[in-house]
Amino acid sequence: MAPARKRRPKGLLAAGRAKRPRGGGRQLEAGMRGILITCNMNERKCVGEAYSLLGEYGDLLYGPEQFSDHEERLSGSSSEEDEDDVEAALKKEVGQIRASTEQKLRRFQSVESGANNVVFIRTQGIDPENLVHHILQDMHATKKKKTRVILRMLPVSGTCKAFLEDMKKFTETFFEPWFKAPNKGTFQIVYKARNNSHMSREEVIKELAGIVDILNPENKVDLNNPQYTIVVEIIKNICCLSVVRDYVLFRKYNLQEVVKSSKEDTRQNPSSLTEEQNSRVVKSETEEEKSSQEVKQEDKNQGETEAEPQGNDALTV
Repeated sequence: MAPARKRRPKGLLAAGRAKRPRGGGRQLEAGMRGILITCNMNERKCVGEAYSLLGEYGDLLYGPEQFSDHEERLSGSSSEEDEDDVEAALKKEVGQIRASTEQKLRRFQSVESGANNVVFIRTQGIDPENLVHHILQDMHATKKKKTRVILRMLPVSGTCKAFLEDMKKFTETFFEPWFKAPNKGTFQIVYKARNNSHMSREEVIKELAGIVDILNPENKVDLNNPQYTIVVEIIKNICCLSVVRDYVLFRKYNLQEVVKSSKEDTRQNPSSLTEEQNSRVVKSETEEEKSSQEVKQEDKNQGETEAEPQGNDALTV
């Protein structure tokens, strides 16, 4: 009689499934640009909604996605070299592998974010701030609800390692289009950390606000209705950054809230992008996200900390 097969405990099976990357092995990394999306407990459906929504507006703003034939582009690169030459053959093979990889880089590609209820869509060849602002502006104007599980949709224009020195060095250049003289504006800093315990909210806000002040002392803090909102989203050891407009008007970039009518909508209009320094910027909104309570509860279970300016002493420049 054959020996009885040992069964792996259910706990181990569950642990194995939990460790499997939801982005197919692709991880959020420093240097990526894209769109950070929070959802209501259903990440798979969130990714589907994101692809549909981003594809619709992406085609509208940038035209249908094109797939060029990389192999044809490379066909003449080694035509003058001897086919029997080993080095030339190796070069050609490496070039074809690189071209095949490039061909797989779609305009929008989901990657593993590193946090529950958070989806990251990496972008290629588009401006995430411009695209997200256009989506919110259209939904704000039409009041037409287009998603069910997506809550917030935040553009990510830059990413770096989530260590204070890395963030300071990165933002010295990153902030220039908005805050370096002669450019200036009022601003606030919104900070959120997930699965990260080594960063200090107060220290990050103080350092980043100090950099904005160095770029132009005429930049001033405004916690009520700033021209710019600096969004800092930290997930594990990656810091996602963006500078957006209309953060108050567009309800903190919450797609569920922005389609709701309010008296505030009749008094405010989305800011224009007529200034050159704002060509790569998005815009902003107001109020608390009531529909994200379930997500906040889930985040508490995974060690998430959230912090936004509380009172006039939250930002000191």
